[in-house]
Amino acid sequence: MPVRVYSGANCLLQHPEVFAAAGKKALIVCGRNSAKRCGVFADIEKILKETGQDFVAFDRVEPNPSIETVYEGAAFARSEGADFIVAAGGGSPMDAAKAIAVLACASIPREALFQGNYVKALPMIHIPTTAGTGSELTPYAILTDDRIETKMTMSGPVMFPKAAFLDGKYMAQLPYRTTVHTAVDALSHAAEGMLSNKSSRFSDALAKQSLQMITAQFPALEIGRFDAAARQSLLEASALAGMVISQTGTTVVHTMGYSFTYFLGTDHGRANGLTLGQFLALGEAQCPARIREILSCLGMTKAAELTVFLRKLLQPDERLSEAQVRKFTEITMKRGAKKLSDCMIRVSETDIMNLYAGYRQEGVK
Repeated sequence: MPVRVYSGANCLLQHPEVFAAAGKKALIVCGRNSAKRCGVFADIEKILKETGQDFVAFDRVEPNPSIETVYEGAAFARSEGADFIVAAGGGSPMDAAKAIAVLACASIPREALFQGNYVKALPMIHIPTTAGTGSELTPYAILTDDRIETKMTMSGPVMFPKAAFLDGKYMAQLPYRTTVHTAVDALSHAAEGMLSNKSSRFSDALAKQSLQMITAQFPALEIGRFDAAARQSLLEASALAGMVISQTGTTVVHTMGYSFTYFLGTDHGRANGLTLGQFLALGEAQCPARIREILSCLGMTKAAELTVFLRKLLQPDERLSEAQVRKFTEITMKRGAKKLSDCMIRVSETDIMNLYAGYRQEGVK
């Protein structure tokens, strides 16, 4: 995980030298309004003016960014002569920025986009404004592919940002539901990382620390009251979980969540939380010691406790028809084969279907 991490109040404004060393002209990648609303865009602008660097903004990144958007962003970067990228926002702008950084340096046809072997990317500086994805510390870009009706992953060492700035002040105005959903995403990353066959003592240490930090904020998440310290702690827990999945990847919980997001518009972190507890329950017989390790960090002894907690926190209202249960299962089995094989918990197609069937709307075909 080669990203230089700066963390704490006003850490961004305290390190203009990081920007000065990155290049001559920045492409600021962000959403349409969120970066300006939370104040991070103004701080980036202030630094770049102070260092005398040119910049332009690509502020057309939508939630769950599409392949079309990142090709558009890359073309814009080339036309403007941008030689480094500053990404500001949640997982969507940060993921889009990584894909743009790669595509600005090479002409990659769409059919080869997810094959890896990327040779070069523009240098990147990432500033997260949500505490969930940990994208600022991973080499992954998750993009929506409408042709196959799910999300796909670009990944490669060149996609690691050069630096990340973690300042919870940019989350001060974050809506309650967004805070909850992103925290569940971070929780899912840390737990899934511990279930990966690629996990190690090093990744486990980070995962356990992340889970414990998130657990400490359970009361705040339940009542919706967050002070500056709570925001900062959630942001750093998310970053730790990002470090974890940089080494381990995620599990089929993520693949399952992609269908909730694509077809129902469910927020990504929330989508993970819809099946995480039940997924851990499947592992209680197969790898009980590992499940106990995860649950102990959450102050729990049974996976059912996590399911109850997440249902209380998320208040799920997602409903699937019988046809959707079948379709979501088919997509998961086809697109999640590697995640299935990499996980300590062995699940069958029937297991996946049963997890989705928990959201089945009776009588609807």
